[in-house]
Amino acid sequence: MSVVTEKRLKDRSGSLCEISGSDENLVVYLVEPKTEATPENCILITKSLRDQIENPETTNANDWRGLSDSMWNENLPVQIVSWRMHARLKNMDMLEMMYLDEDALEWAKATGEADDDEGKIVHKDSNGNVLLDGDSVVLIKDLDVKGATFTAKRGAAVHNIKLVWDDANLIEGRVENQSIFILTQYVKKTK
Repeated sequence: MSVVTEKRLKDRSGSLCEISGSDENLVVYLVEPKTEATPENCILITKSLRDQIENPETTNANDWRGLSDSMWNENLPVQIVSWRMHARLKNMDMLEMMYLDEDALEWAKATGEADDDEGKIVHKDSNGNVLLDGDSVVLIKDLDVKGATFTAKRGAAVHNIKLVWDDANLIEGRVENQSIFILTQYVKKTK
């Protein structure tokens, strides 16, 4: 994460979380599916709220009381996160009040936050366990890596995986210091 981006976000927000207004444990959060960590794609947020975004099962509605203010923020990435969290928390009245142009709404819906559970992209390992960003997995078979000079061996641990947001069958992880895409059917989640 760029120091320049962090400084610009702190200047933009007054060194406060752009969702809750807190000044404790602030981190830069890149709003997916954007990949370039610029102020136009990131927000300054508390670590606790970021962790809840990344791990939906830990969401505590009381921690998100600032959404009623942040949804009106002039910065688009703050609006996007506010929209997604209103959708997750099923705050339909608030969602109906928000206006996002067509491109912004497409960005907001990109992670499937507003989809009903039936249409939501869910990544599962070979045993049917739900995978989340940051999980660790183990390969269950040797995998030939296209474009590389090695085979990813069965039993190899892959830590801090990233989900491919638009494909439930793919994750990204590092094996032998190379970032590769792995089919979820060939991994097993570790505790």
